[in-house]
Amino acid sequence: MAMPIVLNSLTFLCVLAVLVAGQAEGRHHDPDCPSFSCGPLRNVSSPFLQASDPPGCGYRSYELICSDAKAAIRIDDATYYVSSINYSDYSFWVVAADMGLYNSCPLPRWNRPPSRYHDGMEVELEPRSSWQACFLKCSREVKNNATYIPVACLSTNDTYVYVLTGYGSILMEYLEPSCGYLAMIPWPWDSPGPWCNKPQENASYADVVKSMRIGFAVRFPFRYFRRSTSIKECLIRQFRDLSQDCSYGVKSCVPKILLVDGAFWYCLVDATGFGDYALSIIPFVFWFVKWIAVLCRFVLAPLVVLIFLAHKYWKTRITIDAVEKFLRMQQMLGPMRYAYTDITAITSHFRDKLGQGGYGSVFKGVLLPGNVHVAVKMLEGNPNCNGEDFINEVSTIGRIHHVNVVRLMGFCSEEMRRALVYEYMPQGSLDKYIFSSGKSFCWDKLAEIALGIARGIDYLHQGCDMQILHFDIKPHNILLDNNFVPKVADFGLAKLYPRDNSFVPSRALRGTIGYIAPEMISRSFGAISSKSDVYSFGMLLLEMAGGRRNADPNAANTSQAYYPSWVYDRLTQQDHVGEIFAHVYTEMHELERKLCIVGLWCIQMRCQDRPTMSDVIEMLEGGIHSLQMPSRPFFCDEGHNHAEDTYHLSSELTEISEDMSENFDV
Repeated sequence: MAMPIVLNSLTFLCVLAVLVAGQAEGRHHDPDCPSFSCGPLRNVSSPFLQASDPPGCGYRSYELICSDAKAAIRIDDATYYVSSINYSDYSFWVVAADMGLYNSCPLPRWNRPPSRYHDGMEVELEPRSSWQACFLKCSREVKNNATYIPVACLSTNDTYVYVLTGYGSILMEYLEPSCGYLAMIPWPWDSPGPWCNKPQENASYADVVKSMRIGFAVRFPFRYFRRSTSIKECLIRQFRDLSQDCSYGVKSCVPKILLVDGAFWYCLVDATGFGDYALSIIPFVFWFVKWIAVLCRFVLAPLVVLIFLAHKYWKTRITIDAVEKFLRMQQMLGPMRYAYTDITAITSHFRDKLGQGGYGSVFKGVLLPGNVHVAVKMLEGNPNCNGEDFINEVSTIGRIHHVNVVRLMGFCSEEMRRALVYEYMPQGSLDKYIFSSGKSFCWDKLAEIALGIARGIDYLHQGCDMQILHFDIKPHNILLDNNFVPKVADFGLAKLYPRDNSFVPSRALRGTIGYIAPEMISRSFGAISSKSDVYSFGMLLLEMAGGRRNADPNAANTSQAYYPSWVYDRLTQQDHVGEIFAHVYTEMHELERKLCIVGLWCIQMRCQDRPTMSDVIEMLEGGIHSLQMPSRPFFCDEGHNHAEDTYHLSSELTEISEDMSENFDV
C-alpha cells in the first residue's frame, strides 16, 4: 500500500509543478512581445530583447545595445558586436568590439574558464564550439611539450605565455604545475557539423589571432533551445548523443541503451514548452520508476526463477529420496540393483535395440559371469514414468515367481536414470506369430499357449499377497521363451489392490484401445475389477483363434469385418441359441471352437456375466462338449445373422474408447 501512495503523491506534485512552471515560463512566448531591429539586424525576437521591451520578453542576459550601425551585447565585462543571428541552429555570431584597437599581438577579452557548468547551474551566453584556444601564463618555461605553443610577444623574462588548442574542459585538466589560466577564445563555428569544427593540427599563434578577428558563435539559452525544438528534432538530437556516447566505450553506451526509452519521455515534455522545473522533476520521477522496472527485470525476475527451480529441485529430491529409501529395503528382498555404468556395460552402450515400449526403449544385454541374456528396459524421463510407477513395477514383478510371468532380474536407479532388467525372451512377443501366416502354431500348441497365459493372469489375481491387475493384456505383452512358453510381461501399468476390494479408483484406468473392458469407459457396465483383465484376455483368445485382429475394416467380406460377431454367427443359429450344430464341427477345429467359445464368455459386456480366470482355466482344460454358448454380447445385434451392423456398433464403441482414452495412459 505504501508504494502506490508514494507514486500517486509524486505524480500529483509533478503535474502541479508542470502547470506552475508552464505558467511562469510561458511569458517568453508571449505574442505581445514585438520583434525589433537593432543596427544591421532585422526581425529580432526572443531570446533577445532591448531595454525598452516590457518585462518578460526575452532573457535579460541577452539584452542588445542598439545603434544605427552596430548591435552589441555585454558578455561578462566585455562588449561584443553581434554580426548575425541564426534562429535555425539557435546561435548568433559575435566579434570582440575592441578587436580593431589591438596591435598585432592581441589577447582575448573572454576571461571565463572553459567550463560549461558552474556549481551545477547552467551558464548562459555559452560558446557554440567546444573547441577552444586557451592562453596560459607560466612561471617557468615549458619544454618538451609540443602542445604548448609559445606566444613570444606576450611573454617577458619572468613569465611565459602559451596557447593550447583543443577541447576546452580537457585543456584545463592537464596543465603544467607552473601554469595558470589567462584567457580563452572559442574556435570559430564556420561550417556545418555535429557540435564544432576542430582546430587545425599544430595551429600557430597567427592562426589563433585570425580566428579572434573572425569571431565565434554563441548559443541561445538552453531553455529556449530546448523549448524551440519539435519532438522529431529532440529525438534526433538524443539519438545523436547516444551514438556519440557509444563511440566513447561500452561503459557509457550500455546504460543509455537500457534506458533509451527515457528519450521519448524527455522529448515529449520538452516539446510541450513547460519550464525547467517540469523538465527536472518529471525525468527524475521517470528514472525512479524506470530503475524500479530494471530492478524487477534483472533482479526480482531472476530471483523468482531461481526460487521456482529450487522448489522443483526440492520436489524432485523428495521423490528421489523416497525411491532410494524403498530400494534400500528392496535390495534384501528383491532383484539385484545395478549402477548405471553396469547397465551401460551390460547393453554394450545400448547397441542392440529390441523395440520401443510405452515406457521406454528395450535393449538386449548380457550378464556376466555366465553370459545370461537379458532385456533391459530404459525408462524414459516423462510424466508417465515417475518414481511411483517405478516403485510399483519393481515391487510388483520383484515378488512374482511363476512360470508364466516374466521374471525381473535386476534394476537401476540413479537419480532420474532408471532401468529394469528382465529375463530375455528369445522368441519375441505373441503378436509376431498369431498375425503372421508364415509363423503359425498348430492348434495343440496354440491351446497350450492360451492355457499358460490364463494361468499367469490367474496367478496375478489370486497367487500373490495383493491382487495385481495388469490392465494391458494384449498379444504384444505376451512373450515367448525358447520353448514357446508364454509369459505375461510389461507391468508398467500394473496396480496392487486387496483381493476383497472390488472398487478400483478411476486414476487406475489404463490400457490399449481394442482390449479395454467396457466398464473402464462407462461405470454403467459395472465396477472395474479383475474382470477387466478377463475381458482383455477374451479379446486375445479370439485373435489367437482367428489368426487376425478382431476389427478389420479391410476384410474381403463385410460380414467378417468384426471377428467376434462373425464367429458367434458361425457357432449359433438365431432359433437355436446355445446349441452347436454338426456342420460347424466339420468346418472348425475342436480347439478353435473351444478358444472362440471361451473368448466369447470372457467378452460379455456386463462384468458379472464374465467368468473368473480360475473358471477360464477350467474351461480351457475341459472338453468342448461341456461348454455352453454364452449370451450374445451387447455389440452383437440379435436381430441379424450378419456382422455388418455389429461392426458399426463396435466402431462406435471404439470411437467412444478413443474419446475417453485421453483420461487413460494409453
